[in-house]
Amino acid sequence: MVRIAVVEGDGIGHEVIPVARSVLGAVRPDFEFFDVEVGYGRWERTGSACDSGTIADLRSADAILFGAVTTPPDPGYRSVVLQIRHDLDLYANIRPVRGEGFNIVIVRENTEGLYSGIEWRESDRACTLRVISEKGSRRIARCACTLARQRRHLTIGNKANVLKSDVLFVDICRQEAERAGVPYETRYIDALCLDILMHPDRYDVIVTTNIFGDILSDTAGYLAGGLGMLPSANIGDRYAFFEPVHGSAPDIAGQNIANPIAAIRSGVMLLRHFDDTGNAAAVEEAVGKTLAKGIRTPDLGGTTGTREFGEAVLRELSHGTKT
Repeated sequence: MVRIAVVEGDGIGHEVIPVARSVLGAVRPDFEFFDVEVGYGRWERTGSACDSGTIADLRSADAILFGAVTTPPDPGYRSVVLQIRHDLDLYANIRPVRGEGFNIVIVRENTEGLYSGIEWRESDRACTLRVISEKGSRRIARCACTLARQRRHLTIGNKANVLKSDVLFVDICRQEAERAGVPYETRYIDALCLDILMHPDRYDVIVTTNIFGDILSDTAGYLAGGLGMLPSANIGDRYAFFEPVHGSAPDIAGQNIANPIAAIRSGVMLLRHFDDTGNAAAVEEAVGKTLAKGIRTPDLGGTTGTREFGEAVLRELSHGTKT
C-alpha cells in the first residue's frame, strides 16, 4: 500500500487538491490517502502552523500531495513550506514548463540561497543571509545533470558577474556537467528571464539557485498559460513532495473558479515518481482532451468551475485506457 499525505493548506488549496486527489484515486485505487493539516488557518486557530508531530506524519508518508499555504508578513510566523523543505531535506525543486515547441525543466536549489531562513533584525535594518554551499551546489548540479543527460543540454542560471557566491555555484555546476559529459552554457539570470520568454525553444534543463529559480519558473509560467498550469516536485534523497507552483490566492478562495490543472499535474509528477508512466500519461491526456473540448476555468478564458473541470477530467479518464 502506497501512503500519500494530503495537505490542502489554505485558500484555493482546499479546492484544487481535492480535485487532484480524486484524479489520483481514480487511476490508483491502491493509494491510501491521509490528511495532514498545516498552514495559516491552523496557525490562527492553534498558534502552530506546523509542529514536530506534523513533520513526523509527513515523514511517515511515501509521498506528499500539497496545496498552497498563506504566509503572512508576521515576524512570528515561520514559512511552512520552507520548514518542510528544510526538515525533510527536499533539496531539489523540479518545475517543468511545456508548450508548443518547447519542453523546459527548471531545477532550483531548494534549501539555501536567500531562503536559507537565516534572518535577523537590527535597529535600522533587516538582514537575510544568502547561503551558497559546496554541498548544496554540488547535489543540485548532479540532479540537473542527471536530467540533462536524458535530454539535450544544461543552462546554468546565475549572477556571477555581481554575486561572488554565484561564482562558487557556477564553478561547481561546470565541474559536474563536465564530469557527466553534459553540454552546458552559462547565462546571467536577468537576461535569461527575458530570453526564455522570447526563445523558449532554446532551453532544455536550467539549473539555478533558490530565489532565481523561483522567479525564473514563475516568469516562464507565462509560456504555459499562467501559474495555474504549472506543477512542481520537491525531491530529496528520501522524501518527495508535490505541489502546484501557484499560491493560496485568498482573493478567489471559496468561489469555485481556481484552476486545478497545476494540482492535477503535480499528481502526474507524483505518479512518475513511482514509475507509473502509464497512468501519468493517461491523466495528462485526459487534461489535454478536456481543454481541447473548450472546458476551461476563468483564468483560461472559460466559465467552468474548479469541481466541474475535475469531473470532466474524470470522465475522460473513464473513457480512456488505464494501465
